[in-house]
Amino acid sequence: MAENYEDPAGSTQMFRAFVETPPAQTQSNVSVHRAGSGNRSGVLVIGAIVALVVVVGVVWLAVK
Repeated sequence: MAENYEDPAGSTQMFRAFVETPPAQTQSNVSVHRAGSGNRSGVLVIGAIVALVVVVGVVWLAVK
């Protein structure tokens, strides 16, 4: 065989194994995911409040 030979069936077999393998989720993974999404929601709320304060400040300076 040539040194640069790539088995075309090899990548297909690895892909099928990846697709057909069910994801393993435990209770600890689910609780960590929920905690992470809560932090993300908090950051989004704080970001929205900061953006609102900045817009109100710009409008206030424009009217002044």
